[in-house]
Amino acid sequence: MAAPARGRAGTPAIVRVRLTTTFGPIVLALEARRAPATVANFLAYVDDGRFDGASFYRSARSRLAPRFGFVQGGIRTDARRILPPFPLETTRQTGLHHVDGTISMARRGDPSSAGGNFFITVGPMPSMDATATSPGYAAFGHVEAGMPVIRRILALPTGGGMGGQLLLKPLAILHAERIGSAARPTGRVKPWLVKTK
Repeated sequence: MAAPARGRAGTPAIVRVRLTTTFGPIVLALEARRAPATVANFLAYVDDGRFDGASFYRSARSRLAPRFGFVQGGIRTDARRILPPFPLETTRQTGLHHVDGTISMARRGDPSSAGGNFFITVGPMPSMDATATSPGYAAFGHVEAGMPVIRRILALPTGGGMGGQLLLKPLAILHAERIGSAARPTGRVKPWLVKTK
């Protein structure tokens, strides 16, 4: 097997992560050289085990073409798992775009509010890219394997909040781990693992 491509200072240009779900594995190729801050944030959640036991909880299907849209996953609003915010890396900065299978950071109105939630596109979504009037969202990699799993999540029944886009039965993320490189945990406290009476 060829050695992974490396960017400046010996940093791998691509870091691979496997998300194990109850529907099967999803392998992500993360652009560590082009979107370093965003990838570092995501890897901190992976390496700390903050995504273990989290879920895919949202399916945003296009009304005109329901086979397309995006699925969203992560820690939702679990404040016990959240890490500090980081600056938005726009698609204009990184040169990455929201094409089919892109992974990007979910956020609130504040452009630098991304943290422990992400989304994966099914079909191209150029409206998520930065424009002259909008910062857009932080794309930072793509699905290398497992798009059938993503499409299956997109097709799950929805209702409730987020405009009726919440999954009626969220899909568990059983485990998240790097592939081919060692984990680098942050060393921060993990309060979600503390058992209470």
